[in-house]
Amino acid sequence: MHFQGLILGAATFLIIGIFHPIVIKAHYRWGTGCWWVFLILGLICTGASLAMADTVWSALLGVTGFSSFWTIKEIFEQEQRVERGWFPANPRRRKRQ
Repeated sequence: MHFQGLILGAATFLIIGIFHPIVIKAHYRWGTGCWWVFLILGLICTGASLAMADTVWSALLGVTGFSSFWTIKEIFEQEQRVERGWFPANPRRRKRQ
């Protein structure tokens, strides 16, 4: 039996699930100014994915990289969710004008 598909499916589910609270926490702590961290992480992971010989690890790095790219979009959408009152704003962080 080959378990690679199940491993990739479960790991992808976990990676995407982990990035959801990361978006909320990162926005609460740093606002939209942290988007570049996810860009760098995404570039590193996708570059490592291209260099990886093992298919499973290459796929997992690719999923992590593109989830990081998607997080950039979500960080800016989180800003709108906070403005609508769906999520709490950080009272210690000043809003940029």
